[in-house]
Amino acid sequence: MELIGSTLTATYARPKSSHFLPAISTMASSYRNPQAALVMNPNASLWRTNSYYKSNSTIPSPSIQRENLDLVRAKTVLYPSNRSALTTRYTPDDWYKSNHNNYRESESSRKSAERLRRDTIRLMQDKEQLTRRTQENTSKNIGERLNDIVFWKSELSHEIDNMVTEIAALNEVKRRLERALAETEGPLQVSQECLYHRERRMSIDLVHDDVEKDLIKEVEVIKSCQERMRRHLDRAIAQLASNRAAQHELERDLSDKLTAQRIDQRCHYLRNTSDGIGYYRGVDRLDPSISLPDSWSKFTDDNILHSQSERAASHKLRDEIEILLNATSNEMWNQFNNVNVAFTNRISETGDAKNSLQTHLAKTLQEIFQTEMLIESIKKALRDKESPLKVAQTRLEERIRRPNIELCRDNPHHRLVSEVREIEDTIRKLQERLMEAENTLQTLVKTKVSLEHDLSVKANSLFLDQEKCMSMRKSFPSMPRLVGYT
Repeated sequence: MELIGSTLTATYARPKSSHFLPAISTMASSYRNPQAALVMNPNASLWRTNSYYKSNSTIPSPSIQRENLDLVRAKTVLYPSNRSALTTRYTPDDWYKSNHNNYRESESSRKSAERLRRDTIRLMQDKEQLTRRTQENTSKNIGERLNDIVFWKSELSHEIDNMVTEIAALNEVKRRLERALAETEGPLQVSQECLYHRERRMSIDLVHDDVEKDLIKEVEVIKSCQERMRRHLDRAIAQLASNRAAQHELERDLSDKLTAQRIDQRCHYLRNTSDGIGYYRGVDRLDPSISLPDSWSKFTDDNILHSQSERAASHKLRDEIEILLNATSNEMWNQFNNVNVAFTNRISETGDAKNSLQTHLAKTLQEIFQTEMLIESIKKALRDKESPLKVAQTRLEERIRRPNIELCRDNPHHRLVSEVREIEDTIRKLQERLMEAENTLQTLVKTKVSLEHDLSVKANSLFLDQEKCMSMRKSFPSMPRLVGYT
């Protein structure tokens, strides 16, 4: 029988696996199992018997295929010379190229290591110099920072002294303003008492005269002065609070400057050999700062400028308070004199009015008598119109009873209707005149009562103005007391 199959490379003829070149064949399992390569390689040249080709026209069953495969494996004779030609993967050129690649990689690695060594030594030297220069610059910067802190400390101290002086001056002006405000209570009470006493005037004497106007104006002037004083007092209190707040900000800034100076001095004197230095991991990544150099200097400058503006406002307020004290004292004195003059004039007018009232009362009594006589005349005329009206209406009522066609609207009928209407119109007009006369009489009576009442209250009004009010206005605070010096 002829041999079928192909020769395989012997195990001793197979190339060794290399760590530099990968396997070319995608069937790596064939190196471990040469028989598997025989089955899986469809291109292998096989010597088969004629009966094999004859039976190839029919598809054998799976069991027949396995028996044929076992028969082929049992009867195949392996020859090393034929086997090595099938599994060789590299050429000699590949082998030489692999070696040269290894040489080049080795040389490149050595050069890289040498270059790294030289660069590292140079880097260490450069960084050492850079670290030393950086530390010197940092120390220099800290020293400059200390000079800036000392400068701003002196500015803050000077401004604090000025602010303390201004606060003391504003306190003194505030105390004067409080005393002047307290002195206005007496004149205000006198003016209000005069108004209250004049409220006891009766009837027509409760007039809004010049005295009352001046008294009200005096009360308004005093209250206006008090309001301005209170407003300036509130401003002074607020300004004192602002001054103290500005002083507090300056003192806090100065305290912060002292602390920062102490810390920066300690940092300025630190050296590589100093005690107390240590590692603080991650401190360079932490940035707790809340300001920059510009904002730092601007903060202190703003505090000083704010304090200066507050001092300027405080000085301006002190000047305004001085002007206010002088102005309010003059206003109150002028209005006090105006009220006294008005009282004098009003007392004179009241005396003259009393004499005039007596004359008008006599005339009013005479007019009342004449009006009463007129009312009696009108009533008599109304009584006289009753009988003619009854006659006319009776005639009309009788003529209504005329029978049938005799009930004619003739001239007598028209005349009777006109007569009734004339009499009714006359009665209506007389009644209107009677009502007007009675109203006039009532008005005259009221006028008489009013005049009599006015005559009775004039003495009361004169008593209130002369005895009550003017006696209370004999005392008034002096000018020094109104400006707060006493």
